[in-house]
Amino acid sequence: MIKMPSLLTVLLTAALLSVPPASALNVRGPLLKSQTFLSPPILLLPGSVSNKYYLDIPFPRGHLALKSFNAEVVDERGAPVPLHETYLHHWVVEPYYAPAGSATDAAAKNGSAAFPTNKVVMARNAGVCTNTLGQYYGLGSETRRTATWVPDPYGIEIGHPPPGHDERWLLNVHAIDTRAAVDPLGCTECRCALYNVSVDEYGRAIGRNYTGGLRCCYDGTRCAVDGGELAAAARKVFLRYTVTWQDWSAAVVPVRIYIFDVTDTALLEGKPAGTACRVEYEVEESCSGGACVHVLETKQVVPRGGDVVFGVAHQHSGGIAASLRGGDGRLLCESVATYGDGEEPGNEAGYIVGMSTCYPTPGSVRVRDGEALTVVSKYSSERRHTGVMGLFYILVADHVEVEQQPEEEQKPGLMCFSFPVSCEHR
Repeated sequence: MIKMPSLLTVLLTAALLSVPPASALNVRGPLLKSQTFLSPPILLLPGSVSNKYYLDIPFPRGHLALKSFNAEVVDERGAPVPLHETYLHHWVVEPYYAPAGSATDAAAKNGSAAFPTNKVVMARNAGVCTNTLGQYYGLGSETRRTATWVPDPYGIEIGHPPPGHDERWLLNVHAIDTRAAVDPLGCTECRCALYNVSVDEYGRAIGRNYTGGLRCCYDGTRCAVDGGELAAAARKVFLRYTVTWQDWSAAVVPVRIYIFDVTDTALLEGKPAGTACRVEYEVEESCSGGACVHVLETKQVVPRGGDVVFGVAHQHSGGIAASLRGGDGRLLCESVATYGDGEEPGNEAGYIVGMSTCYPTPGSVRVRDGEALTVVSKYSSERRHTGVMGLFYILVADHVEVEQQPEEEQKPGLMCFSFPVSCEHR
């Protein structure tokens, strides 16, 4: 088992590693707008899995600069749901284009289990995986304590669809109900034996060598649970998400979104870059010389360089940290996992409840066009882990000279961060 830090350590670690520096907090308060929405209801039984795609979700419209996207699972009363009841495996948000004025049918709005590739044209991010990971935002259990703020003067540009099309947004929520589960951690790691499946969601046979991962915990499957009244207790939950943005203007510097995947071995094997992103992998139990750490690394090419203005990793339980290094070995960003040690939402023992973020001083961290970056993901190998991920998300902008304000003028203004900065108007 991973040794969990005390609550004080958790708070101090998050405070030191996740809060952007003063320069990143220098936001245009009066220009910011924020709105909170709810996903369609997600119906869950103890042990059940929901992994649906919701089309045309409520989202700000127009030519805008996105500044943050925060989310959490709540119940019908609006109360936060802890991870030890409903595990948030992941959520992703991505824009797509539809014919102008066309209607979205009710079924697609309320959740389609399959990715709707035959119905929409996905906008996708800037790379680097060509076959997956096209989202603009995406996190998992770490959602509540991971900052997503895009520092000034930068923004994620949206609202310029091709002629004859409307821009709409898609939401995918993968939630696993672990109430009464015989092995909660095994359920969250999608161990195939606990789900009693022999084929995946596409009807393909699952081989013996595949013991856990997304192929076994797809929409509609159910993890093994104990009997009793709780085994029949269904409930509805929602993903409550808050979007913060400002109108686009010449003062905003656009950023490109890159998501690197430690499982992509294409470049190392001489294949086209970004073509072998498997997204998940397995960590075998192994200790050597008193150290129980599994390290996986790969190289991926950033298509277009510039200034790195934000960075964060995504890992699952057992994760320790992930890092991104330049072609010369220089450290671009390291993102460290924070674990909870309690029962309350945002501090659940044994779960990753936050990932630290990087906010470099503008212009201080750069990558070149076509530079091969090294992605490193570290997990505890005291025990076996299945279906883990090692993703690294960065925002890159073309280099511009950014005027630094005097320290006394760097005030947060109106903003909404994930933990540890409360979502309040200052």
